[in-house]
Amino acid sequence: MSAQLPSSAAPRTELTVRGLIIGVVITLVFTAANVFFGLKAGLTFATSIPAAVISMAILRGFKNSTIQENNIVQTIASSAGTLSAIIFVLPGLVMIGWWNGFPFWVTFGICATGGILGVMYTIPLRRALVTDSDLPYPEGVACAEVLKVGGGDDSESSAEESSKDGLLAVAAGTAVSAVFAIVVATKIFASDVVQYFRIGDRGGATGYDFSLSFALLAVGHLVGLWVGVAMLLGAAIAWGWAVPHYTALAGAAGAAADVAQAAWSHKVRFLGAGTIGVAAIWTLAKLVKPVISGLDSAMAASRVRKSGQGATLPRTEQDMPIGIVGLISLICLLPIAWLLGNFAVTTGLGSHLWLLIAGGIVFVVVMGFLVSAVCGYMAGLIGSSNSPLSGVGILVVIIAALLLVVTVQSQLPVSAGKGMVAFALFITSVVFSVATIANNNLQDLKTGQLVDATPWKQQVALVIGVLVGAAVIPPVLDLLNKAYGFAGMAGVDPARALAAPQAGLISALAQGVIQGNIDWSLIILGAIIGVALIIVDALLSRFSKSASLPPLAVGLGIYLPISTTLMIVVGAMVGWYFDKRADQTPKAEATKQLGVLLASGMIVGESIIGVIIAAIVVFSGKATPLGLVGDGFDTAAIWMGGIAFVLVNLALYLWVAKRGRKSALA
Repeated sequence: MSAQLPSSAAPRTELTVRGLIIGVVITLVFTAANVFFGLKAGLTFATSIPAAVISMAILRGFKNSTIQENNIVQTIASSAGTLSAIIFVLPGLVMIGWWNGFPFWVTFGICATGGILGVMYTIPLRRALVTDSDLPYPEGVACAEVLKVGGGDDSESSAEESSKDGLLAVAAGTAVSAVFAIVVATKIFASDVVQYFRIGDRGGATGYDFSLSFALLAVGHLVGLWVGVAMLLGAAIAWGWAVPHYTALAGAAGAAADVAQAAWSHKVRFLGAGTIGVAAIWTLAKLVKPVISGLDSAMAASRVRKSGQGATLPRTEQDMPIGIVGLISLICLLPIAWLLGNFAVTTGLGSHLWLLIAGGIVFVVVMGFLVSAVCGYMAGLIGSSNSPLSGVGILVVIIAALLLVVTVQSQLPVSAGKGMVAFALFITSVVFSVATIANNNLQDLKTGQLVDATPWKQQVALVIGVLVGAAVIPPVLDLLNKAYGFAGMAGVDPARALAAPQAGLISALAQGVIQGNIDWSLIILGAIIGVALIIVDALLSRFSKSASLPPLAVGLGIYLPISTTLMIVVGAMVGWYFDKRADQTPKAEATKQLGVLLASGMIVGESIIGVIIAAIVVFSGKATPLGLVGDGFDTAAIWMGGIAFVLVNLALYLWVAKRGRKSALA
């Protein structure tokens, strides 16, 4: 192929070996943290900003480092970190009992091939959703501001001081959340403040659960007030109406906690699935025109390069040539075809091998591009941490399961049902790995646009990040499975099991569609709620500049565990109040940015300790190897943990506000 990667307009330090090494090292840590946090809380966090801060601190020791080199480091770490969202689907194969663990090469193959395909899809989408779009890209813009302030090519003392402040904020959040997580592991502090109870004459049950998690509070800070309000509305729908309603209808006897959790797990989460599904479809409908425009722009740029005028393109518009994009995409489809064929044989569907391979490839290509567009748009609108990955997984697995029912189920014995469920989850995981990358890569490319980066160099870095993340995810998943297991699995202690809410829901949907016992009325009711929310959100945007009610966030509030939702809501309110107070100071943006970095550190610290404790559990063979007290200490642990949680957070935010007032960021 004659097409060559375009060169930069002027030589400068950007895509370097040292930058790649630093990015890979940061990736190892953040990917492991994201896998644990996603399985525990049902959410993953954007790694761009903390990676950028760490990169700036390291590269300041090199004289010729630049803001663009720092951008490459955060790009690698970010792409690998977001790939960890594959845990929203893949654990379903263990939950249904098809896998006992996570085979390395198969899991690596799913993540690597789907991830690289996701990178290729984001290249034409970049023009539609970044260059020719007014989407805010909150995390991408924030990361660009961090890079500009502490960029390696700015040697002024004020920039150096601000970079140190940012790194100190990340380090403080990391250290404090890690120490608190260790104390919780000793059982001296409780992990949550929870109570379930009966209400009403008909014996309905409900409850509340505030997880004492720095990471969840930090996620709330990052997602913002209106997403928090939307999630609170979702929690109110779920636990204020749906759980009491369905528990009263069932009239089940037993502990209020057991009854309420059963109703939420088997009934209420499907309402959330319907709501999220409608939100994703609505987003896709709005994307048809800009996606077509972006593809047309990509082809036009390719024609300019072929005419020998590639150098006339601005640096920020020099993508990987579309011909190379197409070639790499085709190459990725070969191992995907092998993975699908091999899995079809092992699931007992070998009699339809070629149909499943051919149909599977078409499904991956078409659905992969559509979900990339949806996720990229939503990431640009409300940030990568809030994008519709969950809704996308729900839609994809339902469509995959329905296609299997229509095409092959009638020609297979009843005993093949479990294999069909496994195949539906497997092909969904491939599409989902495409979606996870598109979900975050456009955010990175927006950052690159703002710091005058060369897109094709970022795109190379994204592929490297994908490969590193794909190698890290399988062993971490295996470790956590052995240490904790997943909620709902036979023989797993429910008190210690990782919730993995999306994987549980998606596997339940696949089983319900293929076995024909899914309660469509719940999904339809959730969809009706979603339509109503879309209308309300549209009205809010018409009459208010700031107010919104994202339907996706409401759906998340319905089907995420109450322990996750409530603390995120608290964090959103804390972050809003912190930012409001910061606006009253001379250096408002400096203070608010340090708050973001503090929150990012909180997530990283708790998540890393979670992975370390998982390793201790596995190697010690003890369920609570760090436990120092028995169950008789539970009441005291709740009071001590709750009070300490409030006081420590208050101290952290007061400290970072003081640093912000003195910072040179503004």
